[in-house]
Amino acid sequence: MSEEKQPGAERETKKVKPALSPEERKMLKLRAEINSLRPRFIRMNSWRLKRLKDSWRSPRRSLDNKIRLQRKGFPPLVKVGYRGPAVVRGLHPSGFEEVIVHTVEELEKIDPSRQAVRIASTVARRKRIEIIKKAEEKGIRILNAGGA
Repeated sequence: MSEEKQPGAERETKKVKPALSPEERKMLKLRAEINSLRPRFIRMNSWRLKRLKDSWRSPRRSLDNKIRLQRKGFPPLVKVGYRGPAVVRGLHPSGFEEVIVHTVEELEKIDPSRQAVRIASTVARRKRIEIIKKAEEKGIRILNAGGA
């Protein structure tokens, strides 16, 4: 009986750090703090009616909506003040810009100091392993390498 190893089991993962300015590092920490203070925005009456999911819906079309009127005892209204810093908006928590990759050739366009790779969900195991090997050779960080 031959023992099969997982394709990525013996692989050592070295974490590549992004090239960030001191201001960007500070803003990433600030964004994490803002995210921890940000409330859960939920849909009106989702706590009363089982058929309504929690996902946010704007209450702007309703005349008597207590969330829109910002009444005490009701969930908070989504406002622009809850946004994170513009400098780091859209970045991965590690500080990298995420780039979705479907083929090995797409790795040629990646800047390892600023961008990290997320392998597309439609990529199967064989091509996924090729992408992981090529990315490790180039020193590119993979955000969803997983067990492949």
